[in-house]
Amino acid sequence: ATSSQGEGSSVWWPSKDHPLDEPEEGITEIFTVPQGLVAVGNGRLTKTERDRKNKQVTYTWEVTNPINDYGININIGDYVNWTETYAGEKGDLECSYWALRQNEAEAREQFKQGSMTLEAMEHWFGPYPFYEDTYKLVHVPYLGMEHQSSVTYGNNFGNGYLGRDLSQTGVGLQFDFIIVHESGHEWFANNITHQDVADMWIHESFTNYSESLFVEYHFGKESGWKYVRGTRSNISNDIPIIGPYNVRREGSGDMYYKGGNMLHTIRQIINDDEKWRSILRGLNEDYYHQTVTSQMVEDYIAEKSGEFLEPVFDLYLRDVRVPTFSYRQTPNGTQYRWSNVPQDFIMPLDIMVNGEERRIIPTYRWQMLEDVTWDDELEASVDYYIYQEDQTVR
Repeated sequence: ATSSQGEGSSVWWPSKDHPLDEPEEGITEIFTVPQGLVAVGNGRLTKTERDRKNKQVTYTWEVTNPINDYGININIGDYVNWTETYAGEKGDLECSYWALRQNEAEAREQFKQGSMTLEAMEHWFGPYPFYEDTYKLVHVPYLGMEHQSSVTYGNNFGNGYLGRDLSQTGVGLQFDFIIVHESGHEWFANNITHQDVADMWIHESFTNYSESLFVEYHFGKESGWKYVRGTRSNISNDIPIIGPYNVRREGSGDMYYKGGNMLHTIRQIINDDEKWRSILRGLNEDYYHQTVTSQMVEDYIAEKSGEFLEPVFDLYLRDVRVPTFSYRQTPNGTQYRWSNVPQDFIMPLDIMVNGEERRIIPTYRWQMLEDVTWDDELEASVDYYIYQEDQTVR
C-alpha cells in the first residue's frame, strides 16, 4: 500500500510533485501483480488481464477527473470486493468496497457508514465531486488517507479514532472517524485543493468541521455542536495555522481543531444556517475541481456572507492569540472589549444576559452596556472559540 502525503508522490513514482498543477483529464494506472493478489487503484477498474503463463494479473484503472498527485495510490492484497449503488444528488453513484479476505465480515458491517457519510456530505457540501470515478473504501495496513475516489481505511473496524473519542464528549464514538474524515476530504482536498501546502487549512479545517456536520445531520445539532466544542482540548496555539509560502512547509497542526472551531465561530457570526450551508455548497460548485489559495476562500466566504471577516481570518489563521472577551460589571453598567487581539480587531459576539440572547460588537476599546449591571447574569456564547475574562471587582 502507498500513501505519500507530506513526503510527496515522487518518493514512489516520477511526477510533477506540486499541488498547483493537476492532470486535467485524469490518469491511467496499470498494475501487474502475482496471481492471487488484487491491485486496487484510483477511479474505475476498466480492464483485468490474466497472464496464466507467468501467473500474473494486470489491472487497469481509469481516472477521468483532475487529481492531485498525493491522492494517487496503489493497494495490493488478497482483497474481496462488493458494491452498492448510492442514489445521490447527481444520480446513481457506484460505491465499491475492498477488504482483505480475513476481514470481510467486519468490513461489510463497518463500511455501511460509507453511504451514511455520502448522504451527510452531499447535504452540506453538494454532490460528490467524482461520480464518473466511483467512490471506494479500501482496507489498508495504516490508519487511512483521502486518496481520491479510493479512500483508504485502517481504523480497526470500530467507531472513534482507534477506539478513542477525540472530542472527549462521547459523541465521537457514534461514528467511524476515518470513514467520515477521509471521505470528507473528497470535497475539501480533492475537489478543492490548495495551491501551496502552507494553506493546508483549506483541506483540514473544513474536513475537521465535516465531522461535526456529519454528526449534526445524523444525530442532531446539539450533538454536532457538542462534538466540535469538545475538540478544543486538542488545540495547542503553538504557531500560526498558515505556514510560510513557497517552501513546502505546513503551518500548525491546529489547522484541524482550531480551524474547525474557527469555521464554527464564523457560522455563529453569520447566524443563518441556510446561508452557511449555501456557502459550503457554493465553494464546491464555484471552485469545482480547482486549486485555490487561502485568500480566495476567505474572500469567498466574506462576500457570500456579507460579513466583515478579514480580522477574524487574520487572527485565527495567522496569529496564535485567542480573542478574549473581557468585561467588568458595575452597579452602573458593564464595560466590555476584546483583549489579547490586535488593536484593529473587531468581531461580533452573542452573549446571554439573564438567559436572553443579544448580539454585541466588541472591539479593542472599552464599550458600555448601560442596562447590564452586576446584578445581571452575563455569559458569552460557548459556540465561539474565545476565552472569557471576568474583571468584575465587587
